[in-house]
Amino acid sequence: MTTAPLSLEHIIRPSSLTTKKIPVLFMLHGYGSNEEDLFSFAAELPEELCIISVRAPYILQPFGYAWYAINFDAENGKWSDDAQAITSRDKIVSFIEQACKAYNLDTENVTLLGFSQGTILSYAVALSYPSKIKRVIALSGYINEGILAEDYESKEHSKLQIYASHGQVDQVIPIEWAQKAPILLSKLKVPHVFEEYPTGHGVAPQNFYAFKNWLEERR
Repeated sequence: MTTAPLSLEHIIRPSSLTTKKIPVLFMLHGYGSNEEDLFSFAAELPEELCIISVRAPYILQPFGYAWYAINFDAENGKWSDDAQAITSRDKIVSFIEQACKAYNLDTENVTLLGFSQGTILSYAVALSYPSKIKRVIALSGYINEGILAEDYESKEHSKLQIYASHGQVDQVIPIEWAQKAPILLSKLKVPHVFEEYPTGHGVAPQNFYAFKNWLEERR
């Protein structure tokens, strides 16, 4: 079901829990997709999680949505609109706060699951506001330091946990970009796992089961 009037469109799978504080997992889709995309994972993930799949705010033509524009021109080649990305970063933070209040969710047990552009935003939210996020599942993305909060390096990140994975033959986001993430995460003392798979820009079955197991081990 789609629920309003929170600030971002979303669909939700309620938790199986009815009595105690409810853990939540927010899904952030990739460029040109929508909230239905990652939601296909929901049925396979732990029942106690409330799962909320969020639609990005910018409309693309002829269809789909984006967290920020990716522009193409002869002079600069392919480049990202970091100003829009920062706006989306903070819209996500605001939406998380709204959703936790509206659905009586545990603000101390928030997980982000992103794919591609959704991963870039998941990293940005978690590293900029580490007190608000407990776990990140970062699929086929990378850390864009240009959209992190200016003071992110001075914050406490050790309670955050990150699972990251990337395809070795990804033609959309080069594996080299993703491989920089563990270096920065180690510098910030973020406990993390980084795995590579012999795939392109997508989530192979073995990749899905790996992050599912990682999540289940951290219930």
